[in-house]
Amino acid sequence: MANIALYPGTFDPLTYGHLDMITRASMLCSKLVVGVAENPGKNPLFSLEQRKNYVEVEINKLKSENKISKNVEVRAFKGLLTDFAKQVDASMLVRGLRAVSDFEYEFQMASANKRLHQNLETVFLTASEKQHFVASRLVKEIARYGGDVSSFVPEEIMTGLTTIFQHTK
Repeated sequence: MANIALYPGTFDPLTYGHLDMITRASMLCSKLVVGVAENPGKNPLFSLEQRKNYVEVEINKLKSENKISKNVEVRAFKGLLTDFAKQVDASMLVRGLRAVSDFEYEFQMASANKRLHQNLETVFLTASEKQHFVASRLVKEIARYGGDVSSFVPEEIMTGLTTIFQHTK
């Protein structure tokens, strides 16, 4: 049986914290699927296609720099996470924890996911020391008010954020 892991998220925007999780998670499995969720309830700034493209571009950079193996693929999805996990034949769900406050929500989600898909195990990775405070909503807030987000997101994403928030002023 292939050891396929799924790292899902909205990735709105993709941050260096996400890329750190992807890099580390890719070492735990024979294949890692990065699932870019539609998630209209979060009112994403970027379209599903834009977010998927940003993730693909950054993963391809990591692959070309030999920072991650070729075992990582990006797929967009809509609907229930557990249905998507079945679709990609994932046996492991990777979730990141930045702080203790993340744990309660993630524990609830892991329990619900287990009930919906008994063969799916959730594995928690703690955020690295440099990234533990980075959250997409924080990055969007800083960008909204013209702050420098270059230490949080790759350049192409920073440009995308700047473009979006220039039009809202």
